[in-house]
Amino acid sequence: MPRVIVFGSLNMDLSIACERLPQAGETLMGYGFLTNPGGKGANQAVAAAKLGAPTTMIGAVGADGFGEQLVATLENAGVVCSEVARAEEVPTGVASIIRTNGENRIILDPGANHVIEKNAAVTALDRAAQPGDVLVTQLECPAAATYALLRHAREQGLVTMFNPAPAQEIPADVWPSIDLVCLNETECALIAGIEPNDSASCERAMRELAARGAHSVVVTLGEHGAMALREGRIVHIDACRVDAVDSTAAGDTFVGALAAASVENMPFEDALQLATCAAALTVTKTGAQQAIPTRTEVEQFLKQR
Repeated sequence: MPRVIVFGSLNMDLSIACERLPQAGETLMGYGFLTNPGGKGANQAVAAAKLGAPTTMIGAVGADGFGEQLVATLENAGVVCSEVARAEEVPTGVASIIRTNGENRIILDPGANHVIEKNAAVTALDRAAQPGDVLVTQLECPAAATYALLRHAREQGLVTMFNPAPAQEIPADVWPSIDLVCLNETECALIAGIEPNDSASCERAMRELAARGAHSVVVTLGEHGAMALREGRIVHIDACRVDAVDSTAAGDTFVGALAAASVENMPFEDALQLATCAAALTVTKTGAQQAIPTRTEVEQFLKQR
Protein backbone atom coordinates (compact mmCIF):
# COMPACT_ATOMS: atom_id res chain seq x y z
CA MET A 1 0.00 0.00 0.00
CA PRO A 2 1.35 3.48 -0.81
CA ARG A 3 2.31 5.78 2.05
CA VAL A 4 1.36 9.34 2.97
CA ILE A 5 4.52 11.44 3.38
CA VAL A 6 3.91 14.73 5.17
CA PHE A 7 6.46 17.55 5.03
CA GLY A 8 5.44 20.29 7.40
CA SER A 9 5.35 21.97 10.75
CA LEU A 10 5.28 20.57 14.27
CA ASN A 11 4.17 23.04 16.93
CA MET A 12 3.11 22.93 20.54
CA ASP A 13 -0.29 24.65 20.74
CA LEU A 14 -0.93 26.77 23.83
CA SER A 15 -4.68 27.34 23.73
CA ILE A 16 -7.06 29.36 25.94
CA ALA A 17 -10.75 30.22 25.64
CA CYS A 18 -12.44 33.55 26.43
CA GLU A 19 -15.86 35.13 25.91
CA ARG A 20 -14.50 37.81 23.57
CA LEU A 21 -11.20 39.13 22.29
CA PRO A 22 -9.45 41.65 24.57
CA GLN A 23 -8.98 45.22 23.46
CA ALA A 24 -5.51 46.79 23.29
CA GLY A 25 -4.08 46.97 26.82
CA GLU A 26 -6.97 44.98 28.29
CA THR A 27 -6.68 41.82 30.38
CA LEU A 28 -9.55 39.33 30.35
CA MET A 29 -10.18 36.24 32.43
CA GLY A 30 -9.96 33.12 30.31
CA TYR A 31 -10.64 29.45 30.90
CA GLY A 32 -9.97 25.99 29.51
CA PHE A 33 -6.20 26.36 29.03
CA LEU A 34 -4.73 23.47 27.04
CA THR A 35 -1.26 22.45 25.94
CA ASN A 36 -1.71 20.33 22.81
CA PRO A 37 0.58 18.92 20.11
CA GLY A 38 -0.18 20.69 16.84
CA GLY A 39 1.28 22.27 13.72
CA LYS A 40 -0.38 21.93 10.33
CA GLY A 41 2.04 19.25 9.14
CA ALA A 42 1.82 17.16 12.29
CA ASN A 43 -1.97 17.53 12.40
CA GLN A 44 -2.30 16.33 8.82
CA ALA A 45 0.02 13.40 9.50
CA VAL A 46 -2.02 12.35 12.55
CA ALA A 47 -5.24 12.68 10.57
CA ALA A 48 -3.90 10.50 7.76
CA ALA A 49 -2.69 7.88 10.25
CA LYS A 50 -5.91 7.87 12.27
CA LEU A 51 -7.86 7.46 9.03
CA GLY A 52 -5.83 4.32 8.30
CA ALA A 53 -2.95 5.36 6.02
CA PRO A 54 0.70 4.35 6.57
CA THR A 55 2.21 7.77 7.30
CA THR A 56 5.71 9.26 7.61
CA MET A 57 6.53 12.75 8.91
CA ILE A 58 9.34 14.95 7.58
CA GLY A 59 10.06 18.01 9.75
CA ALA A 60 12.04 19.38 12.68
CA VAL A 61 11.60 20.09 16.38
CA GLY A 62 13.87 21.68 18.95
CA ALA A 63 15.98 19.61 21.34
CA ASP A 64 13.57 20.38 24.17
CA GLY A 65 10.62 18.98 26.09
CA PHE A 66 8.03 20.25 23.63
CA GLY A 67 9.88 18.53 20.80
CA GLU A 68 10.03 15.22 22.61
CA GLN A 69 6.33 15.42 23.40
CA LEU A 70 5.41 16.22 19.79
CA VAL A 71 7.35 13.26 18.41
CA ALA A 72 5.95 10.89 21.04
CA THR A 73 2.39 11.95 20.20
CA LEU A 74 2.96 11.37 16.49
CA GLU A 75 4.43 7.95 17.11
CA ASN A 76 1.52 7.03 19.40
CA ALA A 77 -0.82 7.87 16.51
CA GLY A 78 1.12 5.51 14.25
CA VAL A 79 3.21 8.08 12.36
CA VAL A 80 6.81 7.12 11.48
CA CYS A 81 9.12 9.90 12.73
CA SER A 82 12.56 8.74 11.58
CA GLU A 83 12.79 11.85 9.36
CA VAL A 84 11.94 14.37 12.10
CA ALA A 85 15.19 16.22 12.86
CA ARG A 86 16.18 17.67 16.26
CA ALA A 87 17.51 21.23 16.00
CA GLU A 88 19.94 22.26 18.75
CA GLU A 89 20.03 25.97 17.93
CA VAL A 90 16.34 26.88 18.02
CA PRO A 91 13.33 25.83 20.11
CA THR A 92 10.32 23.84 18.98
CA GLY A 93 7.65 25.86 17.19
CA VAL A 94 4.83 27.26 19.32
CA ALA A 95 1.32 28.43 18.43
CA SER A 96 -0.68 30.65 20.80
CA ILE A 97 -4.40 30.12 20.20
CA ILE A 98 -7.34 32.17 21.48
CA ARG A 99 -10.71 30.37 21.25
CA THR A 100 -13.92 32.43 21.11
CA ASN A 101 -17.39 31.19 20.15
CA GLY A 102 -16.13 28.04 18.42
CA GLU A 103 -13.57 29.94 16.32
CA ASN A 104 -9.86 30.48 16.85
CA ARG A 105 -7.18 33.09 16.27
CA ILE A 106 -3.56 31.96 16.15
CA ILE A 107 -0.12 33.59 16.58
CA LEU A 108 2.77 31.38 15.49
CA ASP A 109 6.48 31.28 16.34
CA PRO A 110 7.87 28.76 13.80
CA GLY A 111 11.06 27.92 15.72
CA ALA A 112 12.64 24.71 14.41
CA ASN A 113 10.17 24.50 11.52
CA HIS A 114 12.23 27.10 9.66
CA VAL A 115 15.61 25.34 9.90
CA ILE A 116 14.93 22.73 7.19
CA GLU A 117 16.63 23.69 3.93
CA LYS A 118 15.50 22.37 0.57
CA ASN A 119 18.40 19.94 0.05
CA ALA A 120 17.74 18.32 3.42
CA ALA A 121 14.03 18.08 2.67
CA VAL A 122 14.64 16.46 -0.72
CA THR A 123 17.13 13.99 0.78
CA ALA A 124 14.65 13.04 3.51
CA LEU A 125 11.92 12.50 0.92
CA ASP A 126 14.18 10.25 -1.14
CA ARG A 127 14.83 8.12 1.94
CA ALA A 128 11.18 7.90 2.95
CA ALA A 129 9.18 7.73 -0.29
CA GLN A 130 8.56 5.49 -3.26
CA PRO A 131 6.76 6.25 -6.56
CA GLY A 132 3.02 6.18 -5.98
CA ASP A 133 3.23 7.60 -2.45
CA VAL A 134 1.33 10.79 -1.63
CA LEU A 135 3.27 13.89 -0.56
CA VAL A 136 1.31 16.36 1.57
CA THR A 137 2.76 19.77 2.38
CA GLN A 138 1.80 23.29 3.49
CA LEU A 139 3.56 26.64 3.98
CA GLU A 140 4.54 26.70 7.67
CA CYS A 141 8.05 25.52 6.70
CA PRO A 142 10.41 27.49 4.42
CA ALA A 143 8.72 28.14 1.10
CA ALA A 144 11.86 27.37 -0.92
CA ALA A 145 12.06 23.88 0.61
CA THR A 146 8.34 23.30 0.12
CA TYR A 147 8.38 24.27 -3.55
CA ALA A 148 11.54 22.24 -4.21
CA LEU A 149 9.92 19.22 -2.59
CA LEU A 150 6.75 19.54 -4.68
CA ARG A 151 8.77 19.69 -7.90
CA HIS A 152 11.02 16.80 -6.88
CA ALA A 153 8.16 14.61 -5.68
CA ARG A 154 6.27 15.00 -8.95
CA GLU A 155 9.41 14.17 -10.93
CA GLN A 156 9.86 11.02 -8.81
CA GLY A 157 6.35 9.77 -9.47
CA LEU A 158 4.64 10.80 -6.22
CA VAL A 159 1.15 12.25 -6.00
CA THR A 160 1.38 15.79 -4.62
CA MET A 161 -1.20 17.45 -2.34
CA PHE A 162 -0.62 21.09 -1.41
CA ASN A 163 -2.36 23.08 1.32
CA PRO A 164 -1.08 26.66 0.76
CA ALA A 165 -1.44 27.92 4.32
CA PRO A 166 -0.53 30.47 5.51
CA ALA A 167 -1.48 31.86 2.09
CA GLN A 168 1.09 33.56 -0.09
CA GLU A 169 1.72 34.05 -3.79
CA ILE A 170 2.78 30.75 -5.37
CA PRO A 171 5.47 30.87 -8.10
CA ALA A 172 4.08 30.10 -11.54
CA ASP A 173 6.45 27.18 -12.13
CA VAL A 174 5.20 25.36 -9.00
CA TRP A 175 1.57 24.97 -10.08
CA PRO A 176 2.14 22.20 -12.68
CA SER A 177 3.76 20.10 -9.92
CA ILE A 178 0.55 20.13 -7.84
CA ASP A 179 -1.82 17.20 -8.32
CA LEU A 180 -4.34 18.56 -5.82
CA VAL A 181 -4.45 21.95 -4.10
CA CYS A 182 -6.74 22.21 -1.06
CA LEU A 183 -7.45 25.62 0.46
CA ASN A 184 -10.09 27.41 2.49
CA GLU A 185 -12.14 30.48 1.56
CA THR A 186 -9.61 33.02 2.84
CA GLU A 187 -6.65 31.30 1.19
CA CYS A 188 -8.62 30.96 -2.05
CA ALA A 189 -9.41 34.68 -2.13
CA LEU A 190 -5.78 35.67 -1.48
CA ILE A 191 -4.22 33.24 -3.96
CA ALA A 192 -6.79 33.13 -6.77
CA GLY A 193 -7.80 36.78 -6.40
CA ILE A 194 -11.48 35.76 -6.37
CA GLU A 195 -13.57 35.54 -3.19
CA PRO A 196 -15.62 32.31 -3.20
CA ASN A 197 -18.81 33.95 -1.92
CA ASP A 198 -21.15 31.57 -3.75
CA SER A 199 -21.01 28.56 -6.06
CA ALA A 200 -20.39 30.65 -9.18
CA SER A 201 -17.50 32.65 -7.72
CA CYS A 202 -16.01 29.51 -6.16
CA GLU A 203 -16.07 27.80 -9.54
CA ARG A 204 -14.36 30.80 -11.16
CA ALA A 205 -11.65 30.72 -8.49
CA MET A 206 -11.07 26.98 -8.92
CA ARG A 207 -10.86 27.29 -12.70
CA GLU A 208 -8.35 30.12 -12.26
CA LEU A 209 -6.10 27.87 -10.15
CA ALA A 210 -6.54 25.00 -12.60
CA ALA A 211 -5.51 27.32 -15.42
CA ARG A 212 -2.26 27.96 -13.55
CA GLY A 213 -1.51 24.22 -13.64
CA ALA A 214 -3.10 22.53 -10.60
CA HIS A 215 -4.66 19.27 -11.72
CA SER A 216 -7.44 19.22 -9.09
CA VAL A 217 -8.71 21.98 -6.79
CA VAL A 218 -10.66 21.66 -3.53
CA VAL A 219 -12.05 24.64 -1.61
CA THR A 220 -13.41 24.10 1.90
CA LEU A 221 -16.35 26.39 2.68
CA GLY A 222 -17.03 25.87 6.39
CA GLU A 223 -20.74 25.47 7.04
CA HIS A 224 -21.32 25.36 3.27
CA GLY A 225 -19.29 22.17 2.83
CA ALA A 226 -16.70 21.92 0.07
CA MET A 227 -16.44 22.35 -3.69
CA ALA A 228 -13.96 20.68 -6.00
CA LEU A 229 -12.84 20.81 -9.59
CA ARG A 230 -11.49 17.59 -11.04
CA GLU A 231 -11.02 16.74 -14.71
CA GLY A 232 -13.16 19.73 -15.63
CA ARG A 233 -16.10 18.61 -13.46
CA ILE A 234 -17.48 20.47 -10.45
CA VAL A 235 -18.32 18.52 -7.28
CA HIS A 236 -20.19 20.00 -4.28
CA ILE A 237 -20.26 18.20 -0.93
CA ASP A 238 -22.67 19.43 1.77
CA ALA A 239 -21.39 20.16 5.26
CA CYS A 240 -22.07 17.81 8.16
CA ARG A 241 -24.18 19.55 10.81
CA VAL A 242 -22.54 19.39 14.24
CA ASP A 243 -22.22 21.55 17.35
CA ALA A 244 -18.88 23.33 16.90
CA VAL A 245 -16.63 23.69 19.93
CA ASP A 246 -13.15 24.38 18.48
CA SER A 247 -12.17 24.61 14.80
CA THR A 248 -8.39 24.41 15.41
CA ALA A 249 -7.52 21.30 13.37
CA ALA A 250 -10.57 20.97 11.13
CA GLY A 251 -8.85 22.03 7.91
CA ASP A 252 -5.83 19.85 8.65
CA THR A 253 -8.09 16.88 9.32
CA PHE A 254 -9.77 17.43 5.96
CA VAL A 255 -6.41 17.41 4.16
CA GLY A 256 -5.11 14.37 6.03
CA ALA A 257 -8.31 12.46 5.35
CA LEU A 258 -8.10 13.28 1.64
CA ALA A 259 -4.53 11.96 1.61
CA ALA A 260 -5.56 8.75 3.36
CA ALA A 261 -8.37 8.26 0.87
CA SER A 262 -5.94 8.87 -2.00
CA VAL A 263 -3.59 6.03 -1.01
CA GLU A 264 -6.64 3.73 -0.93
CA ASN A 265 -7.66 4.84 -4.46
CA MET A 266 -11.06 5.82 -3.05
CA PRO A 267 -13.46 7.41 -5.59
CA PHE A 268 -13.02 11.19 -5.46
CA GLU A 269 -16.52 12.09 -4.27
CA ASP A 270 -16.34 9.43 -1.54
CA ALA A 271 -12.97 10.85 -0.48
CA LEU A 272 -14.47 14.34 -0.22
CA GLN A 273 -17.34 13.00 1.86
CA LEU A 274 -14.95 11.18 4.18
CA ALA A 275 -12.82 14.30 4.61
CA THR A 276 -15.85 16.53 5.23
CA CYS A 277 -17.22 14.24 7.94
CA ALA A 278 -13.80 13.82 9.57
CA ALA A 279 -13.36 17.60 9.72
CA ALA A 280 -16.85 18.02 11.17
CA LEU A 281 -16.15 15.53 13.95
CA THR A 282 -12.93 17.38 14.77
CA VAL A 283 -14.71 20.65 15.59
CA THR A 284 -16.88 18.89 18.19
CA LYS A 285 -13.85 18.52 20.48
CA THR A 286 -11.30 20.92 21.92
CA GLY A 287 -7.68 20.82 20.81
CA ALA A 288 -5.76 19.81 17.70
CA GLN A 289 -4.52 16.24 17.34
CA GLN A 290 -6.53 14.90 20.26
CA ALA A 291 -9.70 16.08 18.52
CA ILE A 292 -9.00 14.25 15.24
CA PRO A 293 -11.32 11.24 14.84
CA THR A 294 -10.37 7.68 13.99
CA ARG A 295 -11.54 5.87 10.86
CA THR A 296 -14.05 3.90 12.93
CA GLU A 297 -15.56 7.09 14.37
CA VAL A 298 -15.89 8.65 10.92
CA GLU A 299 -17.49 5.56 9.41
CA GLN A 300 -19.99 5.36 12.28
CA PHE A 301 -20.84 9.03 11.75
CA LEU A 302 -21.34 8.43 8.02
CA LYS A 303 -23.75 5.58 8.76
CA GLN A 304 -25.77 7.79 11.11
CA ARG A 305 -26.17 10.39 8.39
